[in-house]
Amino acid sequence: MATSAAVPRVTDQLSERIERIEVSATMAVVSEADKLRASGVDLVDFGAGEPHFATPPHIKDAAIAALQSNFTKYTPVGGTSELRDAIVHRHAVDFDSDYRREEAIASVGGKHALFNAVQVLVDHGDEVIIPVPYWVSFKDIVRYAGGTPVYVQGDEARGFAITAGDVERAITSRTKAIILNSPNNPSGAVMNPDDMAGIQRLAAQRGIWVISDECYVYLNFTAKRFSLGSLREYRERMLIIGSLSKTYAMTGWRLGYALGPAAVIQAMQKLQGQSTSNPTSIVQKAAVAALKGPQSCVEEMRADYMRLRDRVVEGLRAIPGIQCNSPEGAFYAFPNVVSFFGRSGLAAAFDVAGRLLHQAHVVTVPGEGFGTREHIRVSYATSAAELARGLERMRKFFASL
Repeated sequence: MATSAAVPRVTDQLSERIERIEVSATMAVVSEADKLRASGVDLVDFGAGEPHFATPPHIKDAAIAALQSNFTKYTPVGGTSELRDAIVHRHAVDFDSDYRREEAIASVGGKHALFNAVQVLVDHGDEVIIPVPYWVSFKDIVRYAGGTPVYVQGDEARGFAITAGDVERAITSRTKAIILNSPNNPSGAVMNPDDMAGIQRLAAQRGIWVISDECYVYLNFTAKRFSLGSLREYRERMLIIGSLSKTYAMTGWRLGYALGPAAVIQAMQKLQGQSTSNPTSIVQKAAVAALKGPQSCVEEMRADYMRLRDRVVEGLRAIPGIQCNSPEGAFYAFPNVVSFFGRSGLAAAFDVAGRLLHQAHVVTVPGEGFGTREHIRVSYATSAAELARGLERMRKFFASL
């Protein structure tokens, strides 16, 4: 009797490209925390990468008005002319850039804009330089495109600083792009504008692209906000990735954008046209209200984050054994916990974050997802009372080791 061939397992039939990437470290933490909450555990959540503020009323009102006026049909793939003009206008006013409508695209979140940018620029065998620590998705987006991440370690003693010299030593004949992220997720570090300009100048000289992730650009606690987009002379080798998520407390609305040479933007639009098509129509109207409306809400949120930053740094530094730079932007602290390795079976940040979650019931994100095993990420986008509650739990946990 003939025997039938074994039926392949589903997992054996998945594409090679999906096997190149990992589950997002932050999403994994959220999933584990949700399981504990569902079982009734009282958690203090320092894991969330999103503002604790509500979306400002004038933005929500614009979305409601869009619904009531039946603005619910398809729009152009890259966003309405009104929205693209608003993106260009806001960036020009705040950063002295000079982009045109055809050099802007709206996307389903900043991550979507970054994904599209890498897919249209990076081929198999290309290298992309990524400073460490890095946002969790950078390396996987590059790998999905068939590229190879090349890591450049930031100097923790100097606030995870990266210079043009550091980048130059990592450049090879296969380098296609450099991804910069300032203010940085997870460290809150802000790059010196001169260092950013030096890297952009070097990249332009070598024919290399710079992709500047400006997700947190408005949450800069230093004297002056800075965007590479202000360096108009280098715009032909530069892509700006932006997002409304953190600036206007619009994480769930999913609206991001990119600014760059028209040919690249057109290629991104081609890809977007075969994947998501346009961002949600009503969200586009809300985004216009955010970008063209009063900006006082942005400064109010920024000021509150600065107050929370001071509290979390003071609280973490008061725990013996923890070292923590003072973040200059975003809403994350990135304490170094290496002094606890070797105690109670702890060997890496993954162990520390896991024990904090299950024993102290404090949610943090282990540094391995950001390219380091010595740190944990602590989000201070929460109330002052919740911050104090979580810091006290952390103090007791580390004191018990």
